[in-house]
Amino acid sequence: QVQLVESGGGLVQPGGSLRLSCAASGTIFSISTMGWYRQSPGKQRELVATITRAGSTTYADSVKGRFTISRDNAKNTVHLQMNNLKAEDTAVYYCNRNPPVVNFWGQGTQVIVSS
Repeated sequence: QVQLVESGGGLVQPGGSLRLSCAASGTIFSISTMGWYRQSPGKQRELVATITRAGSTTYADSVKGRFTISRDNAKNTVHLQMNNLKAEDTAVYYCNRNPPVVNFWGQGTQVIVSS
């Protein structure tokens, strides 16, 4: 059974940075394309970034140049470095496979960007 646990969220001022982490249990992580997703109040969950097993990445237009996704297959972890944060980045952030598996959604980690 796969379990995904996100961490690293918090309150940050506009222009600040945060580094999110996702720890995955289960062997499926190392062979999967992983993604970071986010959901703001009243909005649908959206895909923010993806990374393949080999390290190829994609980003939503809204975060290109500001966010960086990375992974450590040996440690079953995936990270999201978020720089130059904006108020519109406020959301709960989740990791999951890409495409996502319903049963894999964790609790997420809250990011609030506010002065």
